[in-house]
Amino acid sequence: QVQLVESGGGLVQPGGSLRLSCAASGTIFSIYPTGWYRQAPGKQRELVAMITRGGNTNYADTVKGRFTISRDNAKNTVYLQMNSLKPEDTAVYLCLIPTPTRNYWGQGTQVTVSS
Repeated sequence: QVQLVESGGGLVQPGGSLRLSCAASGTIFSIYPTGWYRQAPGKQRELVAMITRGGNTNYADTVKGRFTISRDNAKNTVYLQMNSLKPEDTAVYLCLIPTPTRNYWGQGTQVTVSS
């Protein structure tokens, strides 16, 4: 059984920073890529960033240069460092491990960017 637990969300002012973490149970973390999605109210879920098991990354254009994804395979944890946050970054952030048989999602952590 794979479980993903996100943490690190909260309320931050525009221009501020947050670091999200997603800890995975089970043994699949180091095998597959992993990433972060987000979903704002009334909008579709969208990709924020992905990282392969070897550390190659890709980002949504809207976060390039501001967000950094990383992973620690020894700790079964993926991180999302978010800098220069904007109000439009407000959303529930969810981590994902995609596998050939199913996608594993966390419950999400709320990020609110507001003054």
